Amino acid sequence: MKIGYDAKRAFFNNTGLGNYSRWLIKTLAYFHPENTYFLYTPKAKPNVRLKFLGDHGNVFTLTPASKFFTSWWRSKGIVKDLLRDGIQLYHGLSHELPSGIAGSGIRSVVTIHDLIFMRYPKQFGWFNYRIYLAKVKYACKVADKIIAISAKTKADLVELLDIDPRKIEIVYQGCDVIFDVTKTPDQKAAVKLKYNLPDKFLLSVGTIEERKNLLLTVVALKNIEGEIPLVVIGKPTKYADEVNAYIAAGNLASRVIFLRDIPFDELPVIYQLASVFIYPSRYEGFGIPVLEALNSGTPVVAATGSCLEEAGGPGSRYVGPDDAVGLAKEVNQILGDDILRHTMINRGIEHAANFNDDKLALQLQQLYTNILNNA
Repeated sequence: MKIGYDAKRAFFNNTGLGNYSRWLIKTLAYFHPENTYFLYTPKAKPNVRLKFLGDHGNVFTLTPASKFFTSWWRSKGIVKDLLRDGIQLYHGLSHELPSGIAGSGIRSVVTIHDLIFMRYPKQFGWFNYRIYLAKVKYACKVADKIIAISAKTKADLVELLDIDPRKIEIVYQGCDVIFDVTKTPDQKAAVKLKYNLPDKFLLSVGTIEERKNLLLTVVALKNIEGEIPLVVIGKPTKYADEVNAYIAAGNLASRVIFLRDIPFDELPVIYQLASVFIYPSRYEGFGIPVLEALNSGTPVVAATGSCLEEAGGPGSRYVGPDDAVGLAKEVNQILGDDILRHTMINRGIEHAANFNDDKLALQLQQLYTNILNNA
Protein backbone atom coordinates (compact mmCIF):
# COMPACT_ATOMS: atom_id res chain seq x y z
CA MET A 1 0.00 0.00 0.00
CA LYS A 2 1.33 3.44 -0.96
CA ILE A 3 0.25 6.00 1.62
CA GLY A 4 0.81 9.74 1.45
CA TYR A 5 0.76 12.12 4.41
CA ASP A 6 0.44 15.83 4.86
CA ALA A 7 3.62 15.94 6.94
CA LYS A 8 4.13 19.69 7.37
CA ARG A 9 3.32 19.54 11.09
CA ALA A 10 5.72 16.63 11.61
CA PHE A 11 8.60 18.78 10.39
CA PHE A 12 7.55 22.21 11.68
CA ASN A 13 5.63 21.71 14.95
CA ASN A 14 7.08 20.37 18.19
CA THR A 15 3.83 20.27 20.17
CA GLY A 16 0.33 18.84 19.67
CA LEU A 17 -0.23 18.39 15.93
CA GLY A 18 3.45 17.77 15.31
CA ASN A 19 3.62 15.14 18.03
CA TYR A 20 0.57 13.39 16.61
CA SER A 21 2.00 13.40 13.07
CA ARG A 22 5.38 12.03 14.15
CA TRP A 23 3.81 9.43 16.40
CA LEU A 24 1.49 8.11 13.69
CA ILE A 25 4.17 7.98 10.98
CA LYS A 26 6.70 6.32 13.28
CA THR A 27 4.21 3.79 14.64
CA LEU A 28 2.90 2.66 11.26
CA ALA A 29 6.36 2.52 9.69
CA TYR A 30 7.51 0.24 12.51
CA PHE A 31 4.51 -2.06 12.87
CA HIS A 32 3.50 -2.18 9.20
CA PRO A 33 6.67 -2.17 7.09
CA GLU A 34 4.75 -3.77 4.23
CA ASN A 35 3.50 -0.30 3.28
CA THR A 36 5.43 2.53 1.65
CA TYR A 37 5.01 5.92 3.30
CA PHE A 38 5.45 9.26 1.50
CA LEU A 39 5.80 12.40 3.63
CA TYR A 40 4.81 15.57 1.77
CA THR A 41 6.10 18.77 3.32
CA PRO A 42 6.72 22.29 1.96
CA LYS A 43 10.27 22.01 3.31
CA ALA A 44 12.22 19.19 4.91
CA LYS A 45 13.05 21.31 7.94
CA PRO A 46 15.61 19.63 10.21
CA ASN A 47 13.98 18.28 13.35
CA VAL A 48 15.75 16.13 15.92
CA ARG A 49 12.46 14.37 16.69
CA LEU A 50 12.45 12.92 13.17
CA LYS A 51 15.68 10.98 13.56
CA PHE A 52 13.64 7.79 13.39
CA LEU A 53 13.08 8.35 9.65
CA GLY A 54 16.58 7.05 9.01
CA ASP A 55 15.64 3.73 10.59
CA HIS A 56 13.03 2.90 7.97
CA GLY A 57 13.68 2.19 4.31
CA ASN A 58 9.97 2.42 3.55
CA VAL A 59 9.58 6.13 4.38
CA PHE A 60 10.32 8.88 1.85
CA THR A 61 10.23 12.66 2.23
CA LEU A 62 9.01 14.74 -0.70
CA THR A 63 9.03 18.52 -1.16
CA PRO A 64 7.64 20.74 -3.96
CA ALA A 65 9.78 21.36 -7.03
CA SER A 66 9.54 25.11 -6.48
CA LYS A 67 10.41 26.97 -3.29
CA PHE A 68 7.71 29.51 -4.10
CA PHE A 69 3.95 29.25 -3.52
CA THR A 70 4.39 26.30 -1.15
CA SER A 71 1.08 27.11 0.55
CA TRP A 72 -0.68 26.71 -2.80
CA TRP A 73 1.19 23.44 -3.38
CA ARG A 74 0.08 22.03 -0.04
CA SER A 75 -3.55 23.06 -0.54
CA LYS A 76 -3.94 22.09 -4.22
CA GLY A 77 -0.81 21.49 -6.31
CA ILE A 78 0.20 18.48 -4.26
CA VAL A 79 -2.47 16.34 -5.95
CA LYS A 80 -0.39 16.23 -9.13
CA ASP A 81 2.56 14.88 -7.14
CA LEU A 82 0.37 12.30 -5.42
CA LEU A 83 -0.73 10.99 -8.82
CA ARG A 84 2.87 10.99 -10.06
CA ASP A 85 3.95 8.90 -7.06
CA GLY A 86 1.12 6.40 -7.37
CA ILE A 87 -0.35 7.21 -3.96
CA GLN A 88 -3.34 5.02 -3.19
CA LEU A 89 -4.47 6.73 0.00
CA TYR A 90 -3.74 10.21 1.33
CA HIS A 91 -4.05 11.06 5.03
CA GLY A 92 -4.47 14.67 6.12
CA LEU A 93 -3.03 14.55 9.62
CA SER A 94 -4.26 17.94 10.78
CA HIS A 95 -7.80 18.93 9.79
CA GLU A 96 -7.37 19.48 6.07
CA LEU A 97 -7.19 17.88 2.64
CA PRO A 98 -6.00 19.42 -0.64
CA SER A 99 -8.48 20.77 -3.15
CA GLY A 100 -8.99 18.32 -6.00
CA ILE A 101 -8.32 15.17 -4.01
CA ALA A 102 -11.92 14.00 -4.44
CA GLY A 103 -11.73 13.90 -8.25
CA SER A 104 -8.24 12.41 -8.42
CA GLY A 105 -9.17 8.79 -7.77
CA ILE A 106 -6.97 8.82 -4.66
CA ARG A 107 -8.77 7.72 -1.53
CA SER A 108 -8.45 9.96 1.50
CA VAL A 109 -8.85 10.17 5.25
CA VAL A 110 -8.57 13.22 7.50
CA THR A 111 -7.84 13.42 11.22
CA ILE A 112 -9.92 15.94 13.15
CA HIS A 113 -8.33 16.56 16.52
CA ASP A 114 -10.91 18.92 17.96
CA LEU A 115 -13.33 21.71 17.16
CA ILE A 116 -11.87 24.16 19.68
CA PHE A 117 -12.21 27.03 17.22
CA MET A 118 -15.97 26.44 17.13
CA ARG A 119 -16.34 26.07 20.90
CA TYR A 120 -14.18 29.14 21.60
CA PRO A 121 -14.36 31.30 18.45
CA LYS A 122 -13.39 34.55 20.21
CA GLN A 123 -9.97 33.12 20.99
CA PHE A 124 -9.23 32.70 17.27
CA GLY A 125 -10.56 35.88 15.72
CA TRP A 126 -13.09 36.23 12.92
CA PHE A 127 -10.67 35.69 10.01
CA ASN A 128 -8.95 32.61 11.42
CA TYR A 129 -12.30 31.17 12.44
CA ARG A 130 -13.63 31.41 8.87
CA ILE A 131 -10.45 29.86 7.42
CA TYR A 132 -10.49 26.96 9.88
CA LEU A 133 -14.19 26.35 9.36
CA ALA A 134 -13.85 26.28 5.57
CA LYS A 135 -10.91 23.85 5.70
CA VAL A 136 -12.55 21.48 8.17
CA LYS A 137 -15.92 21.46 6.39
CA TYR A 138 -14.28 20.77 3.03
CA ALA A 139 -12.06 18.01 4.40
CA CYS A 140 -14.95 16.31 6.17
CA LYS A 141 -17.06 16.52 3.02
CA VAL A 142 -14.57 14.99 0.59
CA ALA A 143 -12.79 12.48 2.85
CA ASP A 144 -13.73 8.83 2.52
CA LYS A 145 -13.38 8.54 6.28
CA ILE A 146 -12.84 10.92 9.18
CA ILE A 147 -10.66 9.98 12.14
CA ALA A 148 -11.70 11.56 15.43
CA ILE A 149 -9.09 11.22 18.16
CA SER A 150 -11.72 10.88 20.89
CA ALA A 151 -15.40 10.12 21.37
CA LYS A 152 -15.82 13.77 22.39
CA THR A 153 -14.44 14.98 19.07
CA LYS A 154 -16.74 12.59 17.22
CA ALA A 155 -19.73 13.91 19.16
CA ASP A 156 -18.70 17.49 18.34
CA LEU A 157 -18.42 16.68 14.64
CA VAL A 158 -21.93 15.27 14.67
CA GLU A 159 -23.36 18.12 16.75
CA LEU A 160 -21.58 21.15 15.27
CA LEU A 161 -21.05 20.10 11.64
CA ASP A 162 -23.86 17.58 11.18
CA ILE A 163 -21.47 14.85 10.01
CA ASP A 164 -22.92 11.38 9.54
CA PRO A 165 -21.52 9.41 12.52
CA ARG A 166 -21.05 6.37 10.27
CA LYS A 167 -18.35 8.31 8.41
CA ILE A 168 -16.33 8.88 11.59
CA GLU A 169 -13.94 6.38 13.18
CA ILE A 170 -12.47 6.94 16.63
CA VAL A 171 -8.75 6.17 16.64
CA TYR A 172 -6.99 7.34 19.77
CA GLN A 173 -3.51 8.78 19.85
CA GLY A 174 -0.65 7.18 21.69
CA CYS A 175 2.25 9.03 23.24
CA ASP A 176 5.95 8.68 22.65
CA VAL A 177 7.48 5.54 24.15
CA ILE A 178 10.00 7.76 25.92
CA PHE A 179 7.37 8.21 28.65
CA ASP A 180 7.22 4.46 29.31
CA VAL A 181 10.85 4.21 30.40
CA THR A 182 11.56 4.55 34.12
CA LYS A 183 14.44 6.96 34.59
CA THR A 184 17.41 6.09 36.76
CA PRO A 185 18.09 7.84 40.09
CA ASP A 186 21.08 9.56 38.48
CA GLN A 187 18.97 10.89 35.60
CA LYS A 188 16.35 12.18 38.02
CA ALA A 189 18.97 13.79 40.24
CA ALA A 190 20.60 15.53 37.27
CA VAL A 191 17.33 17.04 36.01
CA LYS A 192 16.27 17.97 39.54
CA LEU A 193 19.56 19.82 40.03
CA LYS A 194 19.49 21.46 36.58
CA TYR A 195 16.11 23.10 37.17
CA ASN A 196 16.42 23.45 40.96
CA LEU A 197 13.26 21.41 41.46
CA PRO A 198 11.88 20.81 44.98
CA ASP A 199 11.64 17.35 46.51
CA LYS A 200 7.86 17.33 46.05
CA PHE A 201 5.84 19.33 43.56
CA LEU A 202 2.65 19.47 41.54
CA LEU A 203 3.00 19.59 37.76
CA SER A 204 1.20 21.36 34.92
CA VAL A 205 2.23 20.89 31.28
CA GLY A 206 0.71 22.80 28.37
CA THR A 207 0.47 26.18 26.71
CA ILE A 208 -0.50 28.85 29.24
CA GLU A 209 -3.73 29.92 27.55
CA GLU A 210 -7.22 30.56 28.85
CA ARG A 211 -8.68 27.25 27.70
CA LYS A 212 -6.03 25.27 29.59
CA ASN A 213 -7.29 26.90 32.79
CA LEU A 214 -4.02 27.14 34.75
CA LEU A 215 -5.55 29.82 36.96
CA LEU A 216 -7.79 27.20 38.60
CA THR A 217 -4.72 25.29 39.79
CA VAL A 218 -3.09 28.46 41.09
CA VAL A 219 -6.26 29.42 42.97
CA ALA A 220 -6.42 25.91 44.46
CA LEU A 221 -2.88 26.27 45.86
CA LYS A 222 -4.27 28.31 48.76
CA ASN A 223 -6.13 25.21 49.99
CA ILE A 224 -3.48 22.60 49.16
CA GLU A 225 -1.70 21.49 52.30
CA GLY A 226 1.99 21.43 53.00
CA GLU A 227 2.99 24.48 50.97
CA ILE A 228 3.81 22.14 48.08
CA PRO A 229 4.85 24.16 45.01
CA LEU A 230 3.53 23.97 41.45
CA VAL A 231 5.86 23.54 38.46
CA VAL A 232 4.42 24.90 35.20
CA ILE A 233 5.90 23.89 31.84
CA GLY A 234 4.48 25.70 28.85
CA LYS A 235 4.65 28.61 26.44
CA PRO A 236 2.92 31.72 27.81
CA THR A 237 0.24 33.69 26.02
CA LYS A 238 -1.52 36.89 27.09
CA TYR A 239 -3.53 34.80 29.56
CA ALA A 240 -0.31 34.31 31.54
CA ASP A 241 -0.57 37.96 32.62
CA GLU A 242 -3.83 37.15 34.41
CA VAL A 243 -2.25 34.15 36.11
CA ASN A 244 0.79 36.14 37.19
CA ALA A 245 -1.39 38.95 38.54
CA TYR A 246 -3.22 36.48 40.76
CA ILE A 247 0.09 34.96 41.91
CA ALA A 248 1.38 38.39 42.88
CA ALA A 249 -1.83 39.45 44.64
CA GLY A 250 -1.97 36.19 46.58
CA ASN A 251 1.71 36.18 47.58
CA LEU A 252 2.14 32.84 45.82
CA ALA A 253 5.34 33.61 43.91
CA SER A 254 7.35 31.21 46.06
CA ARG A 255 4.98 28.37 45.23
CA VAL A 256 4.87 28.63 41.42
CA ILE A 257 7.86 27.75 39.25
CA PHE A 258 7.67 28.47 35.51
CA LEU A 259 9.83 26.51 33.06
CA ARG A 260 10.05 26.85 29.27
CA ASP A 261 11.70 25.08 26.37
CA ILE A 262 12.38 21.87 28.25
CA PRO A 263 14.25 19.36 26.03
CA PHE A 264 11.92 16.54 25.04
CA ASP A 265 14.10 13.85 26.60
CA GLU A 266 13.95 15.63 29.98
CA LEU A 267 10.19 15.98 30.07
CA PRO A 268 9.52 12.36 31.16
CA VAL A 269 11.99 12.81 34.01
CA ILE A 270 10.04 15.81 35.34
CA TYR A 271 6.77 13.87 35.06
CA GLN A 272 8.30 11.04 37.07
CA LEU A 273 9.59 13.43 39.73
CA ALA A 274 6.17 15.05 40.18
CA SER A 275 3.82 14.07 43.02
CA VAL A 276 0.59 14.85 41.14
CA PHE A 277 -0.14 15.98 37.58
CA ILE A 278 -2.96 18.54 37.27
CA TYR A 279 -4.76 19.22 33.98
CA PRO A 280 -7.96 21.26 34.46
CA SER A 281 -8.42 22.17 30.77
CA ARG A 282 -11.91 23.26 29.80
CA TYR A 283 -11.71 21.62 26.39
CA GLU A 284 -9.37 19.16 24.66
CA GLY A 285 -9.52 16.91 21.65
CA PHE A 286 -7.85 14.18 23.68
CA GLY A 287 -5.38 15.54 26.24
CA ILE A 288 -2.11 13.82 25.46
CA PRO A 289 -0.31 15.23 28.56
CA VAL A 290 -2.70 13.15 30.68
CA LEU A 291 -1.55 10.00 28.89
CA GLU A 292 2.09 11.08 29.24
CA ALA A 293 1.56 11.41 33.00
CA LEU A 294 -0.11 8.00 33.29
CA ASN A 295 2.72 6.33 31.39
CA SER A 296 5.18 8.12 33.66
CA GLY A 297 3.53 6.70 36.78
CA THR A 298 2.14 10.02 38.00
CA PRO A 299 -1.37 10.36 39.50
CA VAL A 300 -3.67 12.66 37.52
CA VAL A 301 -6.35 15.14 38.49
CA ALA A 302 -8.15 16.53 35.43
CA ALA A 303 -11.29 18.48 34.54
CA THR A 304 -14.68 17.16 33.57
CA GLY A 305 -16.54 18.45 30.53
CA SER A 306 -14.61 17.33 27.47
CA CYS A 307 -12.63 14.17 26.77
CA LEU A 308 -10.20 13.99 29.66
CA GLU A 309 -12.04 11.10 31.26
CA GLU A 310 -11.26 9.13 28.09
CA ALA A 311 -7.55 9.89 28.36
CA GLY A 312 -7.30 9.55 32.15
CA GLY A 313 -9.52 6.53 32.64
CA PRO A 314 -11.33 5.39 35.78
CA GLY A 315 -8.27 5.52 38.02
CA SER A 316 -7.75 9.28 37.73
CA ARG A 317 -9.65 11.96 39.63
CA TYR A 318 -11.84 14.65 38.04
CA VAL A 319 -13.29 17.99 39.12
CA GLY A 320 -15.34 20.70 37.47
CA PRO A 321 -13.23 23.30 35.60
CA ASP A 322 -14.39 26.02 38.01
CA ASP A 323 -14.09 24.02 41.24
CA ALA A 324 -10.86 25.17 42.89
CA VAL A 325 -11.96 23.86 46.28
CA GLY A 326 -12.72 20.43 44.83
CA LEU A 327 -9.36 20.40 43.04
CA ALA A 328 -7.52 21.16 46.27
CA LYS A 329 -9.47 18.42 48.07
CA GLU A 330 -8.51 15.80 45.47
CA VAL A 331 -4.84 16.80 45.56
CA ASN A 332 -4.78 16.74 49.37
CA GLN A 333 -6.26 13.24 49.41
CA ILE A 334 -3.62 11.96 46.99
CA LEU A 335 -0.74 13.61 48.84
CA GLY A 336 -1.96 12.36 52.19
CA ASP A 337 -2.69 8.73 51.29
CA ASP A 338 0.15 6.61 49.92
CA ILE A 339 -2.16 3.65 49.28
CA LEU A 340 -4.49 5.82 47.20
CA ARG A 341 -1.57 7.31 45.30
CA HIS A 342 -0.08 3.92 44.41
CA THR A 343 -3.50 2.59 43.46
CA MET A 344 -3.97 5.52 41.09
CA ILE A 345 -0.52 4.95 39.59
CA ASN A 346 -1.20 1.25 38.95
CA ARG A 347 -4.67 1.85 37.51
CA GLY A 348 -3.26 4.64 35.35
CA ILE A 349 -0.57 2.41 33.87
CA GLU A 350 -3.20 -0.27 33.25
CA HIS A 351 -5.46 2.22 31.46
CA ALA A 352 -2.58 3.61 29.41
CA ALA A 353 -2.03 0.13 27.94
CA ASN A 354 -5.22 0.68 25.93
CA PHE A 355 -3.25 3.20 23.89
CA ASN A 356 -0.26 0.98 23.11
CA ASP A 357 1.23 1.62 19.69
CA ASP A 358 0.72 -1.90 18.32
CA LYS A 359 -3.03 -1.78 18.98
CA LEU A 360 -3.47 1.67 17.46
CA ALA A 361 -1.27 0.85 14.45
CA LEU A 362 -3.42 -2.20 13.70
CA GLN A 363 -6.58 -0.10 13.96
CA LEU A 364 -5.16 2.45 11.51
CA GLN A 365 -3.97 -0.24 9.11
CA GLN A 366 -7.39 -1.89 9.12
CA LEU A 367 -9.06 1.47 8.48
CA TYR A 368 -6.78 2.15 5.51
CA THR A 369 -7.41 -1.31 4.11
CA ASN A 370 -11.17 -0.98 4.48
CA ILE A 371 -11.14 2.37 2.66
CA LEU A 372 -9.23 0.89 -0.28
CA ASN A 373 -11.30 -2.28 -0.40
CA ASN A 374 -14.49 -0.20 -0.60
CA ALA A 375 -13.20 1.90 -3.48
